Amino acid sequence: MPIITLPDGSQRNFDHAISVMDVAASIGAGLAKATLAAKIDNDLVDASTIIDKDVVLQLITSKDEDGLEIMRHSTAHLLAQAVKQLFPHAQVTIGPVIENGFYYDFSCERTFTPEDLTIIEDKMRQLVAEDHPITRSILSRDEAVQFFTDLGENYKAEIISSIPEEQSLTLYKQAEFTDLCRGPHVPSTGKVGAFKLMKIAGAYWRGNSNNEMLQRIYGTVWRDKKELQTYLERLEEAEKRDHRKLAKVLDLFHSQEEAPGMVFWHEKGWLIYQQVEQFIREKLRNNGYAEVKTPQLVDRSLWEKSGHWEKFGSMIFTTHSEHRDYAIKPMNCPCHVQIYNQGIKSYRDLPIRLAEFGSCHRNEPSGTLHGLMRVRNFVQDDAHIFCTENQIQAEVSDFIDMLFDVYKSFGFEEVIVKLSTRPANRVGDDAVWDKAENALEIALNNKGLKWELQPGEGAFYGPKIEFSLKDCIGRVWQCGTIQVDFSMPLRLDAVYIAEDGSKQVPVMLHRAILGSLERFIGILIEQYAGYFPLWLSPIQVMILTIADRHADYALLIARTLEKQAVRVKLDLRNEKIGFKIREHSMQKIPYLLIVGDKELEENVVTVRTQKGEDLGGLLIDDIIQKLSNEINNKV
Repeated sequence: MPIITLPDGSQRNFDHAISVMDVAASIGAGLAKATLAAKIDNDLVDASTIIDKDVVLQLITSKDEDGLEIMRHSTAHLLAQAVKQLFPHAQVTIGPVIENGFYYDFSCERTFTPEDLTIIEDKMRQLVAEDHPITRSILSRDEAVQFFTDLGENYKAEIISSIPEEQSLTLYKQAEFTDLCRGPHVPSTGKVGAFKLMKIAGAYWRGNSNNEMLQRIYGTVWRDKKELQTYLERLEEAEKRDHRKLAKVLDLFHSQEEAPGMVFWHEKGWLIYQQVEQFIREKLRNNGYAEVKTPQLVDRSLWEKSGHWEKFGSMIFTTHSEHRDYAIKPMNCPCHVQIYNQGIKSYRDLPIRLAEFGSCHRNEPSGTLHGLMRVRNFVQDDAHIFCTENQIQAEVSDFIDMLFDVYKSFGFEEVIVKLSTRPANRVGDDAVWDKAENALEIALNNKGLKWELQPGEGAFYGPKIEFSLKDCIGRVWQCGTIQVDFSMPLRLDAVYIAEDGSKQVPVMLHRAILGSLERFIGILIEQYAGYFPLWLSPIQVMILTIADRHADYALLIARTLEKQAVRVKLDLRNEKIGFKIREHSMQKIPYLLIVGDKELEENVVTVRTQKGEDLGGLLIDDIIQKLSNEINNKV
C-alpha cells in the first residue's frame, strides 16, 4: 500500500488508500485545518484526492502561491453562487483567476450597480459562514452538456460543446451550485480567504465584439484581512499617483480621441522626456554604442523575411504606395541588420553595438490603451549587439552592469531578474536554442544574480533575460531585457569573416534598459508621485517676489542660475507670497527662492524646498553649489 514521501524527505506508510486530507491529519490537526490542496508528483490536486500508490506529496496551504491562486479561483465560484441565489435568472459564463484576484462574467437582464456589489458581498460572506463542502465529480462531455442545458445555463453548454467528445470533464459542487472547472478548489466555502468585490465592467462573450455584451464583476482575494487591507491601501496610494491625473495637474502631456494611443507632449513633459533620453544617450556613448536612425516605413518583404509579419502581422500598421505594401516600423531590429550588412565585416570589427531611439507603432487593441503605460506609438531605448558566440558572456555582463547603474540613478534599488526560455511558437532548431539559453544562464550565474526561470516565455526568435523594477508601493514593472538571437541574422543574411577566412553568422543581442520611454516616464511619474528629483524636474527653481520692487533682483538671480544651466522660472505677479508658495508647491517644484526687502538688503535669497523645509537665507553661490551637487550626483 502507499508510501508517501514528503518535501523534507521523510516518509509515511499506510496499509490502505488514503485521502490527502487524511494524510495531513495524520501529521497534525493544525496542518489538516490549513490544507487547501496538494501536489502529487508535482501535479496539483484537491485535498479529497485518494492516494493508492507510492507518491511524492506536498501539502498546499494559504502560505503557498499555489494556495492563494486556488483560493482566488474558489472565490470566483463563490461569487457565481451568490449571484445565482440573488438573481436566479442570471446565467454564468467564465470566471478565471487574474493578478491579485479574479473576475466572473454574467449574462443578466438586470444591470448590476455598485450597490449590488455590496449585496452580493454580503451573500458571499453568508456562504462562507455556512462553510459548504466543495465536492468534485467527473462527467462525459455529452453528460455535462445535458446537465447545464437542463439548468438553463446555455453559455456553459456552449463552452462544453466545443470540447472534444472523448474528453471527460470535472464539475465542482457547493450546496445547490455546480460549475464546470478543472480545479483544484479549496475543501469548503469557509476557506476562501479575505475578499472584496472591486468593480463592474462590460465584456463581450468569448471576447468577440459581434457577440452579446456580458457583465463582468472583478474581485480581489488575499490570505487574510490584513493582506487585503494592505492591498486596498496600496490601490488607494496608486490612485493618488496615477500618472494621467498627475500629468494633468502638472501639465505634462495629454491624449485625445483623434490620435488613440499617441501622446501629445507638453513643454514640461517633453523636458522630462529629453532629460531621460539624454541620460541614456550619454550611457550609450560611454559604453561603446553607435547611435543610428532608421526609416519609419519599410517594405513588407523585410518583415516577412525577418519573421515578424507572420508573428505580429495583425499588430503592424501598414500603408500602400505605387503598388508596394509598407509596414510602419513596429520594432527596430530588422533595420539594424540592414545597417550591419553595409560593407564587409571582420571578426576584428565585432562586437558592433547599434543603438536607436526608434519610434515604433503597434496596433494595440483600443481597450488595452492606458495613458503612457500602453500606447500605439512609443520610442524604445533599443540597441542590437552583433558579436561572436565567444563574446556573448562579456556583452551580457557589461549590459547588466549598465542596466543596474541606470536603474540606481532613477532610484530603483530592487530589480527582479527572470530567464525566459523557448516558447512553443518559435523559429530556429533546438540545438540553437540550447546554445542561446545556456549562454544567458551562464552570464547570470557569473554575475552572482538571483534569478527565476520562466519556461516558455522567451521571444519567438530567442531566449531572454527580463529585468523588472519594484516601485515604492510594491508594484512590479518589467522594463529591461536582453535577448540572444541566432536566427534573425541568418534570415537576414548577416555575416562576418572569421579568423580562418570563412563566412560566419554573427549572434545578435537585442537589448533595452528602459524599454518604452513613454512607459518608463509613466512609471517615474507614479514612483515619484510627481515630486521629480532635481535633475529630472522640468522647472528646477521658481523665484518668487514679495513686491514689485524686488523684480530686478529676481531677474538678476534668474540670469545667474540660467548661466549654470539651471531650469528657472520667475513669478513676478502682484500676489501675496503665501498664495504664490502654495500654488508652486502644488506644482511640486523642487526649490522656491523667495526675495523681499531683507533678501535684497543682505544679498541672499530665502530657500524653500519641495518638502516644505525652510533653509533660510543663502548666498547665490551657495545655492548654485547645492543645486550643482544635487543635479550632478542624480540625488
